[in-house]
Amino acid sequence: MLAAVLSVARLTLLSSALLPFLLPNVALAGPYFEDGYLGLTQSELREKLGPPHAVRDRKAALRVFNYYSFSDWENYYRKLISPQNGEDVYKYTREGIEVRYSFSYVPDLKDNSDAPTLYVKLVDIEFSPSIPIERIPALVPEFRPPAEPTAPSFRSNIWVLLFKGPPSPEARFIVREQGKERLDWSLAYQMFALQGLPEFLTLQSRIDRMEVSAQSIQMVKERQRLTHEPILNPFSKEFAQQPAPAPPPTKKIPVPKYAD
Repeated sequence: MLAAVLSVARLTLLSSALLPFLLPNVALAGPYFEDGYLGLTQSELREKLGPPHAVRDRKAALRVFNYYSFSDWENYYRKLISPQNGEDVYKYTREGIEVRYSFSYVPDLKDNSDAPTLYVKLVDIEFSPSIPIERIPALVPEFRPPAEPTAPSFRSNIWVLLFKGPPSPEARFIVREQGKERLDWSLAYQMFALQGLPEFLTLQSRIDRMEVSAQSIQMVKERQRLTHEPILNPFSKEFAQQPAPAPPPTKKIPVPKYAD
């Protein structure tokens, strides 16, 4: 009897050790970062947030979408368009602002079934109307920006990019960048302004949407340094205390001199 119990125990232990290799998706399931979304399977996300309020798919043009009811997507369009092309959409109203979350997925490339497991690769959060950058933490509870002024931060004329936390080796699973194994991938928040950002960025600069994704600080510094200008962390105390730049000197209109 004792030998049989020990045999079952050894078999259970062996099965537990082999499970990650036999079922690699089990090890990959679950969020990779503190945002709580990136890396979740679609079923895990829907269990967490409930059924999506709508599903959308992207047209060929940038940021042009078709929207479907969840029931229509599940019963018809999901089979017609392909499940990984659908983005789950959730709408909320917070402090008088419409906040719309859209979740993009990446399929498990090792899953060759007709319905491969999908993993959250990007969260697109839109604000209607646009909001000052300082309001984002109040409207997006999952966003807890770092307070250190040296937190890796960059800007262009239309976006602000902020990194937070250590890289996650598991996050490579949702990245489709060539050579991703040679890079570290960290939690990144990229905030976009459709009308462009002023040269002197302030906390009142208006933002239309934010993307939550896994990006590489190494890639930014090595390959994108011409388009990514380093700045102080916009959510740090030091950023808010920056003095406004002096206005450019005015040039006097030359006065012509006439001969007497």
